[in-house]
Amino acid sequence: MHILLVEDNEMVAKGLCYSLSQYGFVVTHKNNANSSILFLESNKVDLVVLDISLPDGNGFDIYRTQIKQKNIPTIFLTARDDEDDIVKGLELGADDYITKPFSTKELIARINKIIIRGKNVVEKVQDIEFDIDKMHVSKNGKKIELTSLELKILHLLFTNINKVVTRNDIIEKIWEWTGNDVNDNTVTVYLKRIREKLGSNVIITIKGIGYRIDRDEK
Repeated sequence: MHILLVEDNEMVAKGLCYSLSQYGFVVTHKNNANSSILFLESNKVDLVVLDISLPDGNGFDIYRTQIKQKNIPTIFLTARDDEDDIVKGLELGADDYITKPFSTKELIARINKIIIRGKNVVEKVQDIEFDIDKMHVSKNGKKIELTSLELKILHLLFTNINKVVTRNDIIEKIWEWTGNDVNDNTVTVYLKRIREKLGSNVIITIKGIGYRIDRDEK
């Protein structure tokens, strides 16, 4: 996936370019409105991460005149947190809006959601199917009953296909979802239960690090 990052803060841009490339994205960085417009006129990108405040213009105008008509998914990136700006960006048709400061993980998660929306919402690995939109898991067409938390953990793995989800990531997410502090052993127990209910080996253990689900080879 080719991402155009439009960000005038060179330090922020450098960090984002590095982090996004580590997740396998191809990133082109532009630091002003004019160079971004020229690039979009002659190049194809799959997604735009667009700062609203630029030295020679604003992201809203770039989106309105150059991006919207090309149907390129866009995430507005800005230090502004004014409600009117958020509403304006989303009403223009942008896919998401994130305010600084933010974590790279949060941006990656939002990018992944946009990627999934553009694909078939049913992920199939071996004999397990996960309907992302309906949060429905089945094996050979038969629904698998999971608890709400088990379903969320499995959803986290399926929305990071071919990538390792660390045990710490899962612990942080469980705290976010439930407000409960859990330890490493708790993660082991949850994954054991999920595997038993799936009756499948789709979840791969990366020893000492975390877990991964790999998409079937075509």
